[in-house]
Amino acid sequence: MTITRFAPSPTGHLHVGNIRTALHNWMLAQIAGGEFVLRIDDTDAARSKEEYVEAIRADLAWLGIAASREERQSTRLDHYQAAFDTLREAGRIYPAYETQQELELKRKVLLGRGLPPIYDRGALEMSDAERAAKEAEGVQPHWRFKLDHSEQISWTDGVRGSAKFDPALLSDPVIRRADGSWLYMLPSTVDDIDMGITQVLRGEDHVSNTAVQIQMFTAMGATPPAFAHEALLVGTEGKLSKRLGSLGCDSFRERGIEPEAIIALLSRLGTSLPVEPIADRAKLLETFDLSTFGRAPAKFDDADLDRVNTAIVHAMEYDAVKGRLPEGMDESGWHAVRPNIANIAEVGEWWRLVTGPIEAPEFSDEDRAFLAQAAAQLSEAFANAAGGGDAPWAGLTSALKAATGRKGKALFLPLRQALTGMNHGPDMGELLPLIGEEAAARRLERAAV
Repeated sequence: MTITRFAPSPTGHLHVGNIRTALHNWMLAQIAGGEFVLRIDDTDAARSKEEYVEAIRADLAWLGIAASREERQSTRLDHYQAAFDTLREAGRIYPAYETQQELELKRKVLLGRGLPPIYDRGALEMSDAERAAKEAEGVQPHWRFKLDHSEQISWTDGVRGSAKFDPALLSDPVIRRADGSWLYMLPSTVDDIDMGITQVLRGEDHVSNTAVQIQMFTAMGATPPAFAHEALLVGTEGKLSKRLGSLGCDSFRERGIEPEAIIALLSRLGTSLPVEPIADRAKLLETFDLSTFGRAPAKFDDADLDRVNTAIVHAMEYDAVKGRLPEGMDESGWHAVRPNIANIAEVGEWWRLVTGPIEAPEFSDEDRAFLAQAAAQLSEAFANAAGGGDAPWAGLTSALKAATGRKGKALFLPLRQALTGMNHGPDMGELLPLIGEEAAARRLERAAV
């Protein structure tokens, strides 16, 4: 069975990059009939907050990304300790005593020589006496995983194809801090083994982490999952944007963006497939394939999201939105205003054209006389419509055209302005019956004065 996972740290809210990762892993599980695991990586007790855990759950629920199960790293510390003890006994974990300042100085020296800033394994050269002396001074070690330099690390990446790393060109990663707390690498690997994760799709910034973790899987006698690394999101300026790191579900909701629009955009972003306003997830799943993912950065553009959102809103049926519409607005009202809105939040302003009050402009004497004539003929237009004749708007404008000779803008604009207070808006043929004969007559008569 295919089992994927999304593993956010609850140190903040989800941003658009996180959402994309969660979505793609959920889609991989869906198309394979597998499981999608939400794993809360909360080993950093100082920065992890329960409010963020709740926010992550709420955002995923709003987006319709449902996990098969949820796991918490904070409940699995004994598993990490057991793996640590086993690896240490096997000689794959060793203590290191350098301070941050000492490590930074080593990096600067190497960079100054034009060399990659790789850890020199100085801790491995320390004698037992030197280690004991450090600890006698109160210096607690941090712990590193010892990479095996004897052969290349390689895998077939689901997006990038053949991937190879020379472990000698990688630093032995720190897996545990001096205070005993865990860093990302080892707990993540242990979890992937214990939870049966078969496929990991994440950003290309994790490629070197994958090389390291493949050795950890091997050291623990486990088969690594299939790895794939997708291109990172960039802003419209074509580079990594700090703004994308803060753009999340709260800001989308504030803008009136539908979750279907976010899913439609992010499911295709970075692929060779066109971004289309597809609200049906089954259709998006039919075309989701890692082979369509490109290596170029994926550009996130607000204009694209707004375009997709507007198209999705325009296709939404009344039953899907009725609980979010203004009081008294029925299916005919939704149908009338829907073509004019970019998001559901705009419905109230357009519905005000029906419920009032409206503020009509000042009219010329000629237009006021025309509107008075319209008010006089309105009742007949509604009566004819009730008897099976033309709809009120068509009947009224046809009668006024015949009686006054007006046509085009001269015929329609004063009527729209008097009835709605606007120069444009929903189709008047749909709007006039919603306004109703009585209210429409009052508006025409007031404008004619």
